[in-house]
Amino acid sequence: VQLQASGGGLVQAGGSLRLSCAASGRTFSTLSVGWFRQAPGKERDVVAARSGTGSTTYYADSVKGRFTISRDSAKNTVFLQMNSLKPEDTAVYYCAAKQGLFGISYQRYNYWGQGTLVTVSS
Repeated sequence: VQLQASGGGLVQAGGSLRLSCAASGRTFSTLSVGWFRQAPGKERDVVAARSGTGSTTYYADSVKGRFTISRDSAKNTVFLQMNSLKPEDTAVYYCAAKQGLFGISYQRYNYWGQGTLVTVSS
């Protein structure tokens, strides 16, 4: 499975961005997908995750109500819509996928896209 993340950039606080994660080699319907982020000097943390069926989603407390994870099956692409962005959302964002049971621990994810940098200015 190859994952290609895109959509990062520079945005002012309060603005929005949409990250995309396109998959090739396997359909997302058979994989759990997560978005993770890592700020300088900090650990990689889960932001949002979605099971293959979509029956289970998870959001970190810090992004609840602001971020939405979704999937376009026809395009085999997962999105992370980020609204009301804050400077503390600044980080490199990664999409990742895993087989098997749904989970939010990054150590359990097998497939990773390259990171995309999100910078939120105050």
